[in-house]
Amino acid sequence: MEKSQIKKIIISIVAIILVAGLGSVFVRIGMDWFNALRKPVQWVPNIVIPIVWTVVYLAFAVINFFWFKNEDVPTSTIILMLINGVLNVLWCLTFFTLKLLFLGNIVILLNLIAGFVLIVNIFEYKKLFGYILSIYPVWLSIATTLNLALWILN
Repeated sequence: MEKSQIKKIIISIVAIILVAGLGSVFVRIGMDWFNALRKPVQWVPNIVIPIVWTVVYLAFAVINFFWFKNEDVPTSTIILMLINGVLNVLWCLTFFTLKLLFLGNIVILLNLIAGFVLIVNIFEYKKLFGYILSIYPVWLSIATTLNLALWILN
């Protein structure tokens, strides 16, 4: 493996850890507030949420490792990954830390759209990676629905 490939892999992994870490910090800040919100009867058990996000982040890390190891990732894909990461952190900040339910809905909706655009982009280049990462927009769809329900109920 070339030095430039190793550098790209490290940057990619650090970016994923940064998104997950910042998101986690913002979530923890607002967890007491979140736990006090009225939730719909269809709410997923709280233990499921961090497990799914961990799987999503690990999937991105593994895919990026193999993709960067074997070839260059298209610039459009990198930009879309960055946009999704920023939107993910922004949602955690807006929803949990700032406790802005309506604005949180707008941000997560933008994140959902960006997630689908990202997956379509990845499918264009690497179908297998697209299938593996399809958990991301599926989970964002569920999260968006739950987020909307929280806004309606609270």
